[in-house]
Amino acid sequence: MLACRSSARGRAHRSVCASPPGISDPQPLSRARLQRCLIPNLEVVRPVMRLGCSLSTLFRMHLSLRSFPLRIAFLCLFCCWQAQAQTPTPGLAGTILATATDSASRQPLNGAGVWLDGQPSGSTTDALGRFRLAAVAPGSHTVRVGALGYRPHTQQLTVQPGETTAALFTLPSVPLNIGEVTVAQQQDPNQSMAAISHIDRALRPLNSAQDLLPLVPGLFIAQHAGGGKAEQIFLRGFDIDHGTDFNVSIDGLPVNMVSHAHGQGYADFHFVIPETVDQLKVYKGPYSARFGDFATAGAGEFTTKTSLERSQAKVEVGQFDTRRALLLLNVLPKDKHLLSKRTESAYVAGEYYFTNSYFDAKQHLNRFNGLAKYTGLLSERTSLMVSGSHFASRWDASGQVPERAVKSGLISRYGSIDDSEGGSTSRANANAIITVALPHDAVLKQQVYYSRYQFDLFSNFTFFKENPTQGDGIRQTEARNLYGYLGTYERSTALGARTLRTLAGIGTRIDDINLALRHAVRRTTTDTIVSGRVYEQNFNAFVEENLLLNDRLTVNAGLRLDYFRFAFHEDRDAALSGRAGKARMSPKLNFYYDLKPTVQLFARSGFGFHSNDARAVVTNRTAQVLPRAIGYEVGSTFKPRPALVVNIALWALHLQDELVYVGDEGVTESAGPTRRFGTDMSVRYQLSQRLYADVDLNYNHGRAVGLPKGENYIPLAPGFTSIGGLTYQRSGGLSGSLRYRHLNDRAANETNSVRARGYFLLDAVLSYTRPRFQVGASAENLLDVAWNQAQFDTESQLRTESEPVSELHFTPGTPFFVKLNASVFF
Repeated sequence: MLACRSSARGRAHRSVCASPPGISDPQPLSRARLQRCLIPNLEVVRPVMRLGCSLSTLFRMHLSLRSFPLRIAFLCLFCCWQAQAQTPTPGLAGTILATATDSASRQPLNGAGVWLDGQPSGSTTDALGRFRLAAVAPGSHTVRVGALGYRPHTQQLTVQPGETTAALFTLPSVPLNIGEVTVAQQQDPNQSMAAISHIDRALRPLNSAQDLLPLVPGLFIAQHAGGGKAEQIFLRGFDIDHGTDFNVSIDGLPVNMVSHAHGQGYADFHFVIPETVDQLKVYKGPYSARFGDFATAGAGEFTTKTSLERSQAKVEVGQFDTRRALLLLNVLPKDKHLLSKRTESAYVAGEYYFTNSYFDAKQHLNRFNGLAKYTGLLSERTSLMVSGSHFASRWDASGQVPERAVKSGLISRYGSIDDSEGGSTSRANANAIITVALPHDAVLKQQVYYSRYQFDLFSNFTFFKENPTQGDGIRQTEARNLYGYLGTYERSTALGARTLRTLAGIGTRIDDINLALRHAVRRTTTDTIVSGRVYEQNFNAFVEENLLLNDRLTVNAGLRLDYFRFAFHEDRDAALSGRAGKARMSPKLNFYYDLKPTVQLFARSGFGFHSNDARAVVTNRTAQVLPRAIGYEVGSTFKPRPALVVNIALWALHLQDELVYVGDEGVTESAGPTRRFGTDMSVRYQLSQRLYADVDLNYNHGRAVGLPKGENYIPLAPGFTSIGGLTYQRSGGLSGSLRYRHLNDRAANETNSVRARGYFLLDAVLSYTRPRFQVGASAENLLDVAWNQAQFDTESQLRTESEPVSELHFTPGTPFFVKLNASVFF
């Protein structure tokens, strides 16, 4: 991420590359400036700064610090001290000030790499696409700008003494060529999966919103209550339920819901239209200070397109009465940016989806999505993004069924015990981001957002166990207002011959929720179990520092502070009402070493957490409020061949308390501390100009801590998963993909007496594209395998039974399923 690297002769000679964007000529690092570098009030370092102590003294003091956060801060201070030891050199006379944009939309490119005169180190563009190269020697220089998915743009620029040379770099998007993919990310080194994610986004077909989350390498999903409910997520040995340990956002808008009626961290991603998604940034583990709640197993940042290359109308039809209609429409004239001093784009998107699905009882799933988005440069120093979206869905569901009912012939594999399950949900979003260039080449980004969310779900998991006459149906409802603000400040500062890139942020999120859990018989409410109002607010602040210690080694250190306020007012029972508050500090420390341009090594560590449900927090003072997670890993992203990219990581994660909110009963269960470790491997290989192969292999081992052996399994935690395939891709003509998914058998309870069954599936996609149209087909489960999606060890009782039985309950997976589609571009 850091841009300027000095030569091996750093103390006696000038830097071999120009300063990164926004950095003026290096200035001597005074004692006062050193004190202001990161931790001005850290008493333990003041004697060191007064005495100018030796390297060995600094190292001994670092070891003497018992607090992990202080060690991180002290290391950053040491980095500043080391940079000061490199005698700053006089500034050179010229400056290059330029902007990089997308050639089609004219929108600025954030995070593009910049290289001067072929030097191995370089700079990156800021949020407005700008970069500044200061202290450039007078004369002719070659500057190259490149970004993932774009053809690099090279210009020959002549720098005059004492003058600023302006330039514009326009980068056209190009078909994927793995040989041009870089393994290191200068702007955000914690995004170590960037190369893999870019390749996947370019190759993997997106047929529905359910295809978006599996773009995260190693992530699997399962649906267990009809197509309108959020999927169950599996990643890094976690059964994440609906999102408890994976943070998801779209254009900075949070997807996870705290204190949700159905489960903590509930992440319903169905409000996103897949064709509007442009990028995905993957962060595995709790190693980035930018993410707080739920980011224990990792985080996924999705962004939608700033503009459309062309408008599109699409229709799909398939088995089980499946049909879908899509419209993507450019709002502004195509060449408006040529007629105006402002660069702007706007589009609208709409999607309608219906299916009866493959169950015996028709699902009647209706879903509508709408999105409008505007992006524009209001001036040379200000950009604005405004978007609004609306989502509504209604469905019926068959629910989970017990194996004994299928084996006895009571129901078919696709039947149901209670066919009155199902529900409805909706979400409306408003989102605005304004980005401003400040003096001294800093960038300030401010975001405000609002969501109005509705949820109504009917379920029956135990059938007739609690109520043998009417059944155990329940109804979960909530109405939520979600408000949020996030402000970030980014700046690069010269520290002698080095550059310190700082990213700091402050934000708040407010969830105001009316929710209830009630008994219901065939969607008729009979009585209330719990109902009330939740008010939950999170205040957060973070800082991340990135320093390039030498030509190859980058250190990334961060610190995040979160404070939560919980309040719950129960409508009928004051004893269940209350307030609580809790703070959590999460330090991070990561190292990235570029062994050579095609090999990057990394070692990462960090603290994270997930929050508990507000209802549990205020009614149980001994409950864990913000259980801590501690993670660490080592690994590498490398290219053994130009057309081959490999990412591998060995990781471990310790969770203080595995909290499980049982929304079906209105309580929170504690599973106690857990420990996980494993290895992830992702391989992407371009076999020829148009043929690509990919595979993800993920091994995970997890156990509960403090329980006897044989009774310490983590229910439903996957042990081995793999996904991969072959893709043939042409920009115009025939393209296709054959893909597989594999999830192994695993324990469904703590004693491993009930096993969840694994599966191996094959899917295929075929399309034919011309400039004005596209036709295609997709097929799921080519081998027509009978497989289980969601699976649980549940104690239930059928109407004909006198006693409950504990066994595997499951939702059947999709049988062989074909869809056809046709698109028109205009």
